[in-house]
Amino acid sequence: MKAAVLEQFGSPLTVETVPDPVLGTGEVVVDVVAAGVLPYAAEVFRGERQYLLTLPVTPGSGAVGRVRTVGPDATRLRVGDWVLCDPTIRSRDDALAPDITLQGLSARGQGGLRLQEHFGQGSFAEQLLVPTENAFPLGAIESADAGQWCALPLLLVPYGGLLAAGLRAGQTVLISGATGNFGSAAVEVALAMGAGRVIAPGRNEKMLAELERRFGARVRTVPLSGDEDTDRERMGGTASDPIDVVLDLLPPSAGTTPVRAAAMAVRESGTVVLMGGVGMLGGSDLGLPYPWIMRNNITIRGQWMYPREANTQLIRLAQRGLLDLRHFDITTFDLDDADAALAHAATDGGRFSLTVIRPTTPG
Repeated sequence: MKAAVLEQFGSPLTVETVPDPVLGTGEVVVDVVAAGVLPYAAEVFRGERQYLLTLPVTPGSGAVGRVRTVGPDATRLRVGDWVLCDPTIRSRDDALAPDITLQGLSARGQGGLRLQEHFGQGSFAEQLLVPTENAFPLGAIESADAGQWCALPLLLVPYGGLLAAGLRAGQTVLISGATGNFGSAAVEVALAMGAGRVIAPGRNEKMLAELERRFGARVRTVPLSGDEDTDRERMGGTASDPIDVVLDLLPPSAGTTPVRAAAMAVRESGTVVLMGGVGMLGGSDLGLPYPWIMRNNITIRGQWMYPREANTQLIRLAQRGLLDLRHFDITTFDLDDADAALAHAATDGGRFSLTVIRPTTPG
C-alpha cells in the first residue's frame, strides 16, 4: 500500500510503498477514505513539541474509512462498514491506568512507546490497523461526506473535558482558549450538550465575533485585556449567571495568566478542567491559591483525551443533528500531496476549517 512516511524530525514526508498491515486477533484493518490533519501537526513532525514518537513512522491521527478485514473477536462489524478510527489506543492489561498512545502522533511515557511498536503507524496511508474497540460504526454515510466526519476526532477532545466536568443541560460553561482550534470546537460541543450559556474569552476579536454569528445568543464573548483581575471581572459580569464549569484548552504558547483568570471565575463548588498545553514547553506554574480552592469547594482535575465511550456518544449527537458537522469547511488533498496538506493545515486549518487527506476512494 501507499503511505506517507516521516523518516526524521524536520524532514519532508515521503510517499512510499510499504507493507500492508497484517491482521491479528483483536484487530481491524480499515481502508482509509479520509484522515484529518491537525493544525499543529507540522510542529510535531519538526520536533518542536517534543512529543514521544518513534521514527520512521506513518503519521496521521484518526480517520474515517471502511472496514477491510476483521478479526475473530468482532461479532458486529462487517466488511464494508463505515467506521471512525479513534487514535487513542489503550493497553488492555491494566483496566485502571492503561498506557496510551495517540496513533501516528505521540505517546504517554514508556508504556505508550511500547504500544507504538505495534499500533504506531497512522492514517496517512491507504490502510490502517486499529484495535477492534477503536473502530466505531458510523452507519450509512456518503463517501463525499467522509471528510466532514473527520471533525469528530477534533470534537472528541473538548467533549472529553466537558464529560469530565460533568456538564449538565442548562449550566453555564466558560471555555478558556475559545478562539483556538480545540476551544472553538468546545463551544460547539458545549451547546450540543445543552449548555445554557457559553462564555468565550479570547484576544482574537474577529473569531469572537464569528462565534457569536455562528451560535447566537447562547454564546457570550469576552475580549481579553491581559490584566488578570480585569479579565476575571469581565468574565463573571458577562456570564450574568454563576459559571458552573471552566474548561481550559489554551495551547503551549499561552501563559498562565489567562488560565488563572478563567479558572478563578468559576462559582463556589464549581469545576475547573485543565486540558490544554500551558507549561508543556516550560514557563511558570499555574499557581492557583490553596485557600481559594479549599474555602470555595473548588474541584480541579486534569483530563487527557476522553473515555472510549465518548466516541459512541458523540457520533450519536452528530447523527441526531444536535452536533452539526456542516460548521466545518473542508479542504481535501491527495495522499501524494501530504506535505502540502501539512502546510495548509498550519496556515489555514483550525477554527471550523478542516484539512483532510483522502488516500483511497471506496468502491
